[in-house]
Amino acid sequence: MSILLKAERVGKRFGGFVALQEVDLELRTGERLGLIGPNGSGKSTFVNCISGDFAQHDGQVTLAGQPLNGLKPNERARRGLARTFQLPQPFNSLSVLENVRIPLLFSGAAAEATPRAMECLDQVELGPKALKLPRELTQVEQRRLELARAIALRPQLLIADEAMAGLSNAEVDEIVALLLRLNGQGVTIIMIEHIMRAVTAFAERLIVFVAGRKIADGVPREVLALREVEDAYLGKQ
Repeated sequence: MSILLKAERVGKRFGGFVALQEVDLELRTGERLGLIGPNGSGKSTFVNCISGDFAQHDGQVTLAGQPLNGLKPNERARRGLARTFQLPQPFNSLSVLENVRIPLLFSGAAAEATPRAMECLDQVELGPKALKLPRELTQVEQRRLELARAIALRPQLLIADEAMAGLSNAEVDEIVALLLRLNGQGVTIIMIEHIMRAVTAFAERLIVFVAGRKIADGVPREVLALREVEDAYLGKQ
């Protein structure tokens, strides 16, 4: 498989605080990557650097061989990088369908906006709710809507940022199954998650962040067995 995402020596400072220290990452097309670490470990900072939410950072990031440095989030989305957020923030005055149409309209794909939006809603099993308002959806359905908006532009890479926070066990299983289906349809996925059973069910590779550094990278079972991971993340002595 070819390398889809490459991050080289990515770092980020906030004043005198070093939030991220020279992180390297290569992600191959079609991979399912889990990203874990304690709160404040640098996971979200790294993702914000990749997605363009932090405009300035150290190091280089490329997607499919094309540099992303200096591009805004919407420009990166057009290059094939999409992400979801832990707290869904739909346009509550617009229907579910209209929410998914928005990224298509702003990308210049107005002609296919409605059929493509319906296709995305069907992919996440929200087709029957297309004309409802977001506030009429359950919590897990709002997460599905967030995913539908993210995949509207047919991304090469999807970053799912704590897409299962606050869900029941059964709802977590639903989202894991949905992400596995999207991956099976050709979307490379990075999952950031604190729910360990979800990460281990989804990820074929696991990266651990602690104090702004990447301390482990490999097969989930082997990574979770490392003493430094147990001490830093799982709390074992």
